[in-house]
Amino acid sequence: MTVAAAVRTRLELDRRRRIRAGGLLLVALAALITLELSLNTVGAFPETWRIPLAEWINEARRWVISNQTTHALFLVVLNPISDTIDYSLRWVEAALLWVPWYVVVAATGMLATSILGIKGGLLTGVGVMYFGSVGLWEESVQTLALMGVAVVIAVAIGVPLGIWGARRERVERALRPLLDAMQTLPAFVYLIPVVLLFGIARVPAIIATVIYALPPVIRLTTLGIRSVESSTVEAAEMFGATPGQILRKVQLPQAMPTILTGINQTIMMALSIVVIAALIGAGGLGQVVLESLRRLFVGRALEAGLAIVVLAMIMDRLTHGAAGLGAGKGRLRFFPDRYTGSEWVRRIEAVPEGIDRIIRGIGQAIAYPFAAARRSFSRSGRESAPERHPRRVLGGTILVAALVFGTTREGPEFPSAVAFSFAGPVDSLVDWVGKNLYQIGESWIGTGPFSDFVTIYAVTPLREFFSSTLAWPVVVIAVILAGWWFGGPGLATLGGACAVGLGLLGMWTLSMDTLAQVIVAVILAIALGIPLGVLSSRSNRFERLLKPVLDFLQTIPSFVILVPVIILFNVGRIPGIIASVLYALPAATRLTSLGIRRVSAEATEAARAFGATKSQILRKVQLPLAMPTIIAGINQTVMLVLAMVVIAGLVGGGGLGLETVRGLRRSDSVGSGFAAGLAIVLLAMILDRLLQAWARRISPPSRG
Repeated sequence: MTVAAAVRTRLELDRRRRIRAGGLLLVALAALITLELSLNTVGAFPETWRIPLAEWINEARRWVISNQTTHALFLVVLNPISDTIDYSLRWVEAALLWVPWYVVVAATGMLATSILGIKGGLLTGVGVMYFGSVGLWEESVQTLALMGVAVVIAVAIGVPLGIWGARRERVERALRPLLDAMQTLPAFVYLIPVVLLFGIARVPAIIATVIYALPPVIRLTTLGIRSVESSTVEAAEMFGATPGQILRKVQLPQAMPTILTGINQTIMMALSIVVIAALIGAGGLGQVVLESLRRLFVGRALEAGLAIVVLAMIMDRLTHGAAGLGAGKGRLRFFPDRYTGSEWVRRIEAVPEGIDRIIRGIGQAIAYPFAAARRSFSRSGRESAPERHPRRVLGGTILVAALVFGTTREGPEFPSAVAFSFAGPVDSLVDWVGKNLYQIGESWIGTGPFSDFVTIYAVTPLREFFSSTLAWPVVVIAVILAGWWFGGPGLATLGGACAVGLGLLGMWTLSMDTLAQVIVAVILAIALGIPLGVLSSRSNRFERLLKPVLDFLQTIPSFVILVPVIILFNVGRIPGIIASVLYALPAATRLTSLGIRRVSAEATEAARAFGATKSQILRKVQLPLAMPTIIAGINQTVMLVLAMVVIAGLVGGGGLGLETVRGLRRSDSVGSGFAAGLAIVLLAMILDRLLQAWARRISPPSRG
């Protein structure tokens, strides 16, 4: 069969399938409407069926409080763990605050220079200076200490587990479902059970961060060790190496770049939970963001949010460079290659090289006495370490001198000459936006009319429809039918059980509120993402222009997106929805572009040979064939929107997110917060499994 005939046959089969699916859908809708009309007085889930999980959790919390100093579980296990973590955190924090600020700046800049080159070192030093310049030095040190302790614990647990999993297939199979669950559950889900056992303080924040950030280092350690060539291991065995020697001298060194990549991902995940962990008393920059958002000090929240972004960028670049993945050391270039022939350009770019020669000369001079003493006592012809690394000698000397000078006298405060703040201008901008952009003149243009339109005509009707108008049995049956249609009886049972679970937890109305917000956010994200993905797939120039925007939205911490959104829309449900759209937009855009670009050229050429226009090729060939990938993008969009539910609750988003935030903030609401978090997990499972089954159903059959 020719390619043209195959395309024609596929399109005809798709048309018939759509007709059959449409007929069955109409029948199912008619049945559901009939059922709804017969149950129009049922309404929301019966309150009498509710499982008192919140009360049980609150009772357990009271038991924990009353037995913390007497029960063996706390005296032998939990309290020693808590005390050890607390002592480590206080020690690291005190050590970092004891070191003068200029020593920290210099040490970080030198470390970055040795890994990333001069340009990376300069940018890193400027980034560290930013923390003190905006008056957030102590908070930044607290965040760094918390994150550092959490990452060390995660690495200390994750690397041995990864090694164990790499050497024992049974262990890896046992760890896989646990790691899958840890990676897919929203971050805030870990906080509530930890709060139940350890209370509200920095220790439970560290424990929750460790749990959230642990999977990458375990997975990539296992992957790195298993990726070592078997011939290399066999060669070591032939030389009589023991398994321990093979691990230490062969597998770990060769797997180190992959392991460092896992540590990099662990650091990034630890930073991404900083603000959420501040809900339970983590302190640091996250606490500044929370308090500023709570008081609507948008400028201060933006300063602290950018400090977290800068910290994340520094840690990301350093760990990437250490793993050999980033731009390594090299000559500092100020100008594009086309200007390198100019004499004045060569002179400018020769300045850093001249400075580097001076630095090496000073370092060699400092190292000369040590090198001479070593040669007088040793007949080895090899150069000593100080001779091989004169830059490190000079850097170490400067750091030691600065440390001694700074700690033997009253340490100077961060210099006011480099202090600045843009919180005032940002707050003024917020006031200006509220007065001038909320509604422009007498028109329907502005953030206010847009917010009112989405609220009145989308969010509120959907919320009322799901929570009040639509009877709960109809919702459950609709989920069961969708599960049966896409995945069979197993998915139907799982979906129905999760839907009923929302009611049994007493979270039916809040779940329907959240579902309405998720639907609106997903529709907006798809309405923006799919057209952008189509344009990106058809124009390389547009893709290059769009890439930095999507990279920024994908890497910036989710809560930072709230700050500019609050500037435009104030607080409420709409800022949470808009922030969710921005956070989820890269997934919808990139997977749409990827799906269309992966459509075979033969199919496109065959449609063009039949005289199809570009629009017809897109609608009838590329989009249908790319639909499985696009559905995967929609699935990721839904999951990312749900991940923003609690973040949106910080600014009055309502629904399950706001209930979870209350549970984390108030000790007497831990039970309801736990139930709300569990309801978010059930809602995520329903949407995730249905979308995955839909993607599998419309995927083309595999060849061969």
